[in-house]
Amino acid sequence: MTEIEVQPVSKPITGSIRPPGSKSITNRAFIIAALAEGKTTLTGVLDSEDTRVMVESLTRLGFDVQMNAQDCSATVVGQAGTISESSADLFVENSGTSIRFLTAMCALGIGPYQLDGIARMRERPLGDLVNALSQLGANITYSGTDGFPPVCVQGGSLSGEATVAGNMSSQFLSGLLMMAPAATTDIVINVDGELVSKPYVEMTLSMMRQFGVDVDAKDLSGFRIPSRSYQAQTYSIEPDASAASYFFAAAAITGGRVTVEGLTRNALQGDVQFVDALKAMGCAVEESETSITVQGPESLVGIDIDMNAISDTAQTLAAVAVFADQPTTIRNVEHMRHKETDRVDAVANELQRLGIQTDVFADGLRIHPGPVTPCQVQTYNDHRMAMSFSLIGLKHSGIRIADPGCTAKTYPNYFEDLNSLCGYKNV
Repeated sequence: MTEIEVQPVSKPITGSIRPPGSKSITNRAFIIAALAEGKTTLTGVLDSEDTRVMVESLTRLGFDVQMNAQDCSATVVGQAGTISESSADLFVENSGTSIRFLTAMCALGIGPYQLDGIARMRERPLGDLVNALSQLGANITYSGTDGFPPVCVQGGSLSGEATVAGNMSSQFLSGLLMMAPAATTDIVINVDGELVSKPYVEMTLSMMRQFGVDVDAKDLSGFRIPSRSYQAQTYSIEPDASAASYFFAAAAITGGRVTVEGLTRNALQGDVQFVDALKAMGCAVEESETSITVQGPESLVGIDIDMNAISDTAQTLAAVAVFADQPTTIRNVEHMRHKETDRVDAVANELQRLGIQTDVFADGLRIHPGPVTPCQVQTYNDHRMAMSFSLIGLKHSGIRIADPGCTAKTYPNYFEDLNSLCGYKNV
């Protein structure tokens, strides 16, 4: 399907939904389980392009990974910090978590391990992660442009201390942290500068702790990771909070009431804080031990917000901002420029094509509400562009989303679930 036209709703959206499992947690769980000692069972697993890429890569590295998409579960037989295959070619499509986590993990093996992706992946920086791994004793070379994939990883005896920049991607640090317990000695990792997306690092540390490795972390500026084996277990993956943001936003935009089941304020994912942004815009938020509900207001209020910690929901908020009573400013998200696309410019481009005045800064955007012009929204092979801009179509006719299949990266059934929540039959 080359495009999909979103059907506007005639009344506020009401209902409940449980999004699929978290992509961020699923891919972290696969890495940790593969490095663990024994067989791990994962429940609530996300079945998407990004997670299938991870499973295929781990299989190529010699790990026994069995996926059951029907019941959203998987088993992983860990190899206690070793990699049985001495060489492998890994193609990760455009999965940033996969290439960053696997590059770090492959440094534990013998090699050579070749890691590559689609054209956009070759534009996404990897240099700071490679530099940190090199400081620990890994031998990694570039097959193309220095600092970018593809890379060739030769293993080494990893030990010592490394420094990683804090302003590029928290996935660099998460990859180093998850790999480090399998090193020959305790590892020390220092962060140079302010760390972006801190909740994702806190997620990584929490998951490592649940698998038996407690990291000494001092204000997320430095880490000492013990040389110790992860312990296999049964691990439950919570619903994806980034995906939940679209349904919370649907309630906000239409003045409706939507409950997301299985997600609570105690979630590992920082993106659950997106509801606080909606609350600042006038929504009511209700929490229980098993769910979160958002009630949309009669009128949305424009806000000025720092979204560094929850940048994966910045595109969602940009869509909501179109319907506010005054401009909304999103700040401190410059690292979004290194995602599946340059998300700052992409959001601005498409909002402007919709007739919405949008000011662009190096680190963010200001969205001025106004009349919406029907058009085909370009999605830049970015799942979040497709899902966030679909929300505008809930209130305005003629909003067509190009390449809707790109949502397969993290949420293959997104449009079906959105239609179901809206009360439409899926075609």
